[in-house]
Amino acid sequence: MNTDVDPGEFVAELAPADRDDLFRIGQRRRWPAGATLFSEGDRSTTVVLVISGRAKVFSLTAQGGEVLLAIRGPGALLGEMSALDGAPRSASVSALEPLEAYVVTVAAFLDFLGAHPDAAVRIVRMIVSRLRDADRKRVEFGAYDALGRVALRLAELAERFGDSQADAVRITLPLTQDELAAWTGSSRESVTKALGTLRRQGIIETSRRSVSVIDLDRLRARAK
Repeated sequence: MNTDVDPGEFVAELAPADRDDLFRIGQRRRWPAGATLFSEGDRSTTVVLVISGRAKVFSLTAQGGEVLLAIRGPGALLGEMSALDGAPRSASVSALEPLEAYVVTVAAFLDFLGAHPDAAVRIVRMIVSRLRDADRKRVEFGAYDALGRVALRLAELAERFGDSQADAVRITLPLTQDELAAWTGSSRESVTKALGTLRRQGIIETSRRSVSVIDLDRLRARAK
């Protein structure tokens, strides 16, 4: 847990030589927490390879509400869908915390994939994996109550971004309860209630912008 590069993300899957070639054609850039990397509906001109920090991928409803689609960390490739099909951005991305990344133009990225067939295969696998994950989450919305969905997302965060300590797995992520509600398809009140239930059961402890998972196995079981 809490690896420098999120396992399963695009950069981690690249061969070292391919990774070096990709970074070489990019421009290093930093964003402060809260900054927008790109917006839904924009024309695609770049892809972003996250080096450090975490970002949220989200979409806005017709009423102006936010639907959180994913959290991406170090090693993530952002903006690849519109780079590949030429369509406008399908979602917005903003920095949850200070973010550092390589920015690569779409033209240079497509040339890179043409010259590095192994990387092209890996991006296909990554997209398929994300589509499978999206399908699984759609099933979860119908199969689990709010408590189950919150438990699932906390377990995911612990496994991907958790800092393993002696007696807990600590998740430090500037994610508000409203954002967790948007990610789980729940109301803020339901999320507050779910977190309270998990605390009373001794499964988690919470503090400001931090959750400590005391018993990850019980958290996973509570999601079933």
